[in-house]
Amino acid sequence: MFTFRWANSTDLPVIAVLMDRAIATLQQAFLSPAEIIASRAVMGLDTQLIADGTYLLAFAEGRLAGCGGWSARATLYGGDHSTGLRDAALLDPATQPARIRAMYTDPDFARRGLGRIIFLTRCEDAARDAGFRRAEMMATLAGEPLYRACGYAAIEAGRSAPVEGVTVPLIRMGKSL
Repeated sequence: MFTFRWANSTDLPVIAVLMDRAIATLQQAFLSPAEIIASRAVMGLDTQLIADGTYLLAFAEGRLAGCGGWSARATLYGGDHSTGLRDAALLDPATQPARIRAMYTDPDFARRGLGRIIFLTRCEDAARDAGFRRAEMMATLAGEPLYRACGYAAIEAGRSAPVEGVTVPLIRMGKSL
């Protein structure tokens, strides 16, 4: 049902549209309207993932259905526009966890197994192949049930930095690979 390929820079516009749809729609049951607006300042695409060749796209029915990646860099979450969250330092696979990053599903393709079976499995496998023994992510409240079902455990709950006085609830989660 899905076809896959690694993202390249020409995919940025369609990725941005998918992320915006996912944030606006899939977060509604978990965040207030103000938190959804604020989440756009802390979520989004880190183009370093594309440059590193670790950002996967899934297509179905002739369009982008989902995207997600993993990273061997220290940045835990956030997009290019996220201030204070960026750290391009390479992680040590022997002692530090890989990062699962920027997982988004188009609302039209939600609840079809894309996040569970495809992105987490493929990203975890790639991180394991790169020598990592653990993975961590910063989950949204909407993503937390999926990640928990896939074996991730909460490490700590927190909130984003304020965006115009509004913070976004987040959960740092981890898993042994």
